[in-house]
Amino acid sequence: MGGPYPSGIHGPDVPHSVTMGSPALGPRSSLYFASLDAAVEGLQQRVQDILRRLNGGREEAHTELSGVRDSLLLKVSELTEQLEERLFHGYGFHNGLIQERLQALSEVLERVEGVQAELRRICCTVEAVYQDLCLQPED
Repeated sequence: MGGPYPSGIHGPDVPHSVTMGSPALGPRSSLYFASLDAAVEGLQQRVQDILRRLNGGREEAHTELSGVRDSLLLKVSELTEQLEERLFHGYGFHNGLIQERLQALSEVLERVEGVQAELRRICCTVEAVYQDLCLQPED
């Protein structure tokens, strides 16, 4: 096999003692290390696949969570609008009752003013009669 390195040894990071003077690996050892390299490579590939699936699952979960959040925001908004409508309806109903009661109170106060005026007239009349009785000479 050509090149500066003995059979089975590759790359410049291999220590000098391995490249110079060390015997080359036998066929069984080479197969073992090749098999080991393939197993490690397979494990690395499986780890990459698992990470890819995990990240994909996270992205899906994030997308679903965003959808749930959007749905909840929409539902909360709808419920808030319904609550506002009910409150405004209730306000309108109670405002109507208050207006009716204020109108009734106003009518009662008008009658009270009329009765007060009549009572004043009666008091004036009684006072005038009393003065007439007191000022008349006794016979």
